[in-house]
Amino acid sequence: MPSANPAFTRNPVFNGKGAADAAPTMSSTQLQDLYERPSATPADTSRMTYDDAIVKTALLFAVLLAGAVVGWIVPGLFIIGALVGLVLGLVNSFKREPSPALIIAYAAAEGLFVGGISAFFETKYEGIVVQAVLATLAVFGTTLALFANGKIRASKRATKIFLIAMVGYAVFSLLNFVLMIAGVFPADNVFGLRSGIFGIIIGVLAVIMAAYSLVLDFDFVQRGVKTGAPRKYGWSAAFGLTVTLVWLYVELLRLIAIFRN
Repeated sequence: MPSANPAFTRNPVFNGKGAADAAPTMSSTQLQDLYERPSATPADTSRMTYDDAIVKTALLFAVLLAGAVVGWIVPGLFIIGALVGLVLGLVNSFKREPSPALIIAYAAAEGLFVGGISAFFETKYEGIVVQAVLATLAVFGTTLALFANGKIRASKRATKIFLIAMVGYAVFSLLNFVLMIAGVFPADNVFGLRSGIFGIIIGVLAVIMAAYSLVLDFDFVQRGVKTGAPRKYGWSAAFGLTVTLVWLYVELLRLIAIFRN
């Protein structure tokens, strides 16, 4: 199932394109010996587990939160965080093997970015950060619960529509950014084309896309665990989820700001 998150799509462990290792031929004595051995734990097999992915994701969010505190205190660092986060995000997405150090560095940079823009919006709309955080947790929790209960699944048709919408959204966002940099809009317009009712519609569609991206991420993590991916790929799972959740938070923050503007 294709996804817009390169942290999963380019990794054969999660995209289903990895070749399985051929099982060696064993004698009856060797088979009996294996049968009599105690059951292996994930630590013995060094395989990826849900618990391992959760722990690594929690670690990344702890680092992200620490960076966000710094970014909140010094909002000007959000530019550095955005640039470094973009570079490290691309590097981690296209690496074949996960690098814990680079992934943790990405979380720290994104923390500076998130903290900085959160401080900016909080000065204009008091209480908006708490609203955006609660909304993000609500969307994430609801999506995870529906996925875990089998109520929602990724489909080929929905994913194709999602990918087309993502391309259109990326082009629109780039155009809006260029127009804002060019000074087409008044100085007090921080949303550009994403103002008023049109901005609300775009924001709602962006949140829906981010939520569906979470579904695709959960699907890839589930595939990695079921196929017995090496434990190190828990870092890839944590990185992919962090990318999507940061996107979701930023979209909700902007959507709530448009509502309150």
